[in-house]
Amino acid sequence: MKDQFEKIYTGTLKAVIFDWAGTTVDYGCFAPTGVFIEVFRQKGIEITMEEARGPMGMHKRDHIRVISKYPRVAAEWRLVYQRDCNEKDVEEMFTNFIPLQLAIIEEHATIVPELPEALKVIRSLDMKIGSTTGYNHAMMEILTHAAARQGYVADSVVCSTDVPAGRPAPWMAYKNAENLGIYPLHAIVKIGDTISDIEEGINAGMWSVGVVMTSNEMGLTLKEINMLDSHELENRKQIVREIFLSAGADYVIDTLAEIGELINQINERLARGEKP
Repeated sequence: MKDQFEKIYTGTLKAVIFDWAGTTVDYGCFAPTGVFIEVFRQKGIEITMEEARGPMGMHKRDHIRVISKYPRVAAEWRLVYQRDCNEKDVEEMFTNFIPLQLAIIEEHATIVPELPEALKVIRSLDMKIGSTTGYNHAMMEILTHAAARQGYVADSVVCSTDVPAGRPAPWMAYKNAENLGIYPLHAIVKIGDTISDIEEGINAGMWSVGVVMTSNEMGLTLKEINMLDSHELENRKQIVREIFLSAGADYVIDTLAEIGELINQINERLARGEKP
């Protein structure tokens, strides 16, 4: 009976919620990757770049825990310690992670090239900008100041430590909606560069979008991107697109330069009363 009286929203998008590293800053999402490799190395365990990137987007403690449970990593851990990695080990590695990440985060704070124009489009439509991150407040203090010096200031910044659980749970996205004073939730589009970003948006009932070129899933610097021939680049882009679509993304864009067209497409669907 209730559904019969549910009001259908046919207005336009009111906000964008961005991820940070790999989406709006840190092309290729390199700041956390090397640190994850180092904290495991300090415990005598070598992990690969692919393993370090796998859980990207989660709270960093959760990220470490997930890596420790990868079958190959878990087997190496047992070989070294004759036991499984436990919560005490995870907490120790997370404690070691924090100062290492703080030390290098500003080196990876450059905004992605397409962001300034994307911000102009968003602001011209009188939309608000929220953001979610797996970084903690100390890390974001550095990153937000560095981004502000380059012209990027989000209206809301929510860390995984601000809510009961980080991605893929929707709580950071919900907190942004609350901070921005925006509802319904499908009047918001969530844009990120990891599977957990996509899942966060889906779980929050928002339009969920993956961005390819700058992403953790692509894992390349802009210089490395420019060195690829067109065939190789297209192959890599298609792999990332399929990853995001398989995760349930409503849309996948190559770069933030496409944000105007993306917003138009979603607004057309909203006008028809559609939801994600």
